[in-house]
Amino acid sequence: MPSRPQSAAKATGPPQAEDFRMGPVGVNWQLKAILPVVSVLLAGLFLFILATVSLRDPERHAVLIVAGAGAVVICAVLIGALAFVIQRPMVELQEKIALVSEGNLDVAVSFSKRNDEIGDLGRNFNHMMQQLRESREEIERLHRTQMSRAEHLATLGEMATGLAHEIRNPLAGIAGVIEIIGRDLPSNSPARVVVKDVRLEVAQINRILTDLLETARPHPPQIHSSDLNTTVEHAVMLARQQVLSRPIKIELQQAPDLPEVEHDSDQIHQVLLNLLLNAVQAIEGPGTVRVEIGSRDGCASVVVSDTGRGIPAQNLSNIFRPFYTTKGNGTGLGLSLARRIVEEHHGRIEVSSEVGKGSKFEVVLPFQMPTGQAAAS
Repeated sequence: MPSRPQSAAKATGPPQAEDFRMGPVGVNWQLKAILPVVSVLLAGLFLFILATVSLRDPERHAVLIVAGAGAVVICAVLIGALAFVIQRPMVELQEKIALVSEGNLDVAVSFSKRNDEIGDLGRNFNHMMQQLRESREEIERLHRTQMSRAEHLATLGEMATGLAHEIRNPLAGIAGVIEIIGRDLPSNSPARVVVKDVRLEVAQINRILTDLLETARPHPPQIHSSDLNTTVEHAVMLARQQVLSRPIKIELQQAPDLPEVEHDSDQIHQVLLNLLLNAVQAIEGPGTVRVEIGSRDGCASVVVSDTGRGIPAQNLSNIFRPFYTTKGNGTGLGLSLARRIVEEHHGRIEVSSEVGKGSKFEVVLPFQMPTGQAAAS
């Protein structure tokens, strides 16, 4: 696809850092501070001249000279006071800000002990720098923790992948032998029930290994623009097959006018099927699972809600963690894998639940993937 103009690329790139280095002496604020003083003094001199009109010239000149000299001395004293009281703290503050812009957070201003507004500014600046130092230390600590955890998970992923392959090979042989034994057994043999149970357990082990491999060795999504309604409909159709013998209804509300969404239909199908099966398993007795397709905040949205038992508030923050499950026969990998797939589509999963009333999962996907991601896929 055609590349963007260079000017546009620059416009969307990271902004250049502003130059916080300022001259040691500011002019505007000085003028603003001195001009009122000079204006008052000049006005006073003008009024003084008018008041001395009645005097004789030698006396008048002498008085004017003394008044002018006094005005000059007052201006000099005021300028010196302003330089000491205001200019020096401002210059120091500018220098410290320049150091902060270079990444040095171990700075503090010396005028924070003053008992005035300038001192308040200094104390606030020093307090802000203290908070920034503490935040940076916390970020560095969390970064080290996350890196250590990532290395640990990477090692576990490699071990899990190798272990899953080693288990799958003999498991396939066991499944083949069970199939042969099941065919050779008489139709009235009580062992057929045992063979059926063994098949189910083998299928369960195989499903656990599949989820483990998908988690430890993820595949990048193959992005194509297609109708999201079709992807959702296929997942709903498979879920309905699971509840044929149960008093559970799965309702689907499509969005025919929804634009096509760039997504990997197989992976999003896997996400939605996982959410649907979780919703079905959360319902004890009669219930309803409702699937609604629509749009939200400029993105496509799929909402899966149920009338099941709900999720306790203390468990909501853990449901997307790998291997976390409250089901006896669950692996705890389904929701973790679902969130990873959705995040690779630059989307998100949101969940809300109320114990005794049900849960609602919403999958939000952008209509178009970022240019680089779509090209890579």
